[in-house]
Amino acid sequence: HIAGGLPTFALPQIPWTLETLHIIAPYAILMAMVGLLETLLTLNLTDEITETRGYPDRESVALGAANMVSGLFGGMGGCAMIGQTVINLSSGGRGRFSGVFAGVMILLFILFLSPLIERIPLAALVGVMFVVSQQTFAWASLRVINKVPLNDVLVIMAVTVITVFTDLATAVLCGIVIAALNFAWQQARELYADEHMEADGSKLYRVHGTLFFASTTPFLNRFDPANDPAQVTLDCRHLSFVDYSAIAALMTLRERYTKAGKHLRVLHLSERCRKLLKRARVQHD
Repeated sequence: HIAGGLPTFALPQIPWTLETLHIIAPYAILMAMVGLLETLLTLNLTDEITETRGYPDRESVALGAANMVSGLFGGMGGCAMIGQTVINLSSGGRGRFSGVFAGVMILLFILFLSPLIERIPLAALVGVMFVVSQQTFAWASLRVINKVPLNDVLVIMAVTVITVFTDLATAVLCGIVIAALNFAWQQARELYADEHMEADGSKLYRVHGTLFFASTTPFLNRFDPANDPAQVTLDCRHLSFVDYSAIAALMTLRERYTKAGKHLRVLHLSERCRKLLKRARVQHD
């Protein structure tokens, strides 16, 4: 039964205490994450289909404000829906009027036309959901499985499976973590160093890549403090320091050369790297 009336303003009849906040906060945060993620995904999909540019910040603020006002009138939280948006766009809806019309029609169904909606067979609604699923699924991703790296295929499969068995927020979070770990692994493997002896008998290391938590071990393994000459130069012209792990790796390298009775000189640091080293009080000359 979907018949209803116009909403009225009413504050929730609950104790306004920290204990109440402790109970509802986990569910509120989860719902907010799911709503925000689906809204941003819908906005991104709409931009691709219509070849336009949306405004994620404005969309997020509007969604939050609308849900807060809706809650004050006893309404349920909502967000942009991928299925409804795809069906709307595939039917020719491109302007703002299409969204306004959909909202007005839902309001009319609740206030006046609920007897007509209740006459629709449940089997027909199941068919509608199948059509929505078929229209929403990115079938083009199946055609590029054998053309993209295996790591990307695993991310796509993992997010799809996790979405089915859990929820969208958990799936997206897991997908971000997997993609981040994959990116860190790839960046760590791309770090390499050129080395050669100078005319004065010193040794020059010219390191290329990004130095961060995942690449510190390959970075340290490029050097040989025990067998290097007394003067060693590290050229960082093509090396970028990202986090504190990079600074710690440089400090460890310097300590290894100091214990071996040798001097390590660091050259051509970028301005950002100099600021990181200065903040950590590391001498690089």
